[in-house]
Amino acid sequence: MIKIKIINKGHHPLPEYATPLSAGMDLRANIDEPITLKPMQRMLVPTALYMALPAGYEAQIRPRSGLALKHGITVLNTPGTIDADYRGELKVLLVNFSDTDFIVNDGERIAQMIIAKHENADFIEVEELDDTERGTGGYGHTGVK
Repeated sequence: MIKIKIINKGHHPLPEYATPLSAGMDLRANIDEPITLKPMQRMLVPTALYMALPAGYEAQIRPRSGLALKHGITVLNTPGTIDADYRGELKVLLVNFSDTDFIVNDGERIAQMIIAKHENADFIEVEELDDTERGTGGYGHTGVK
């Protein structure tokens, strides 16, 4: 388990795992008054959280499945990436894909955050790549069955 420095300028508890095997932690809206998301509207929702990730880690911001299924609310740039050198407030870019208004209330769980290890790549330019069974087969090349 890694240790992450976090500042909470809001009035809600820090993100935490709901169960011992949860991959993500819920992020909560930290707002002074409710926000109305109209159909097809997108908005950055503040969390009042600031953190410093260790080098080699990122935070991924993902939708909550219940909001997506029941209300058509999702995170627009999924997954959103928070880099280890970012020190600003964590905000969630929500979008309303439903046909009705959605009210975001203070303290509402609006997204999940997953902490993930990553590697940096060093590209080596070559003239050709090795052959594989798949080759250049792209989208849908294996069919639906």
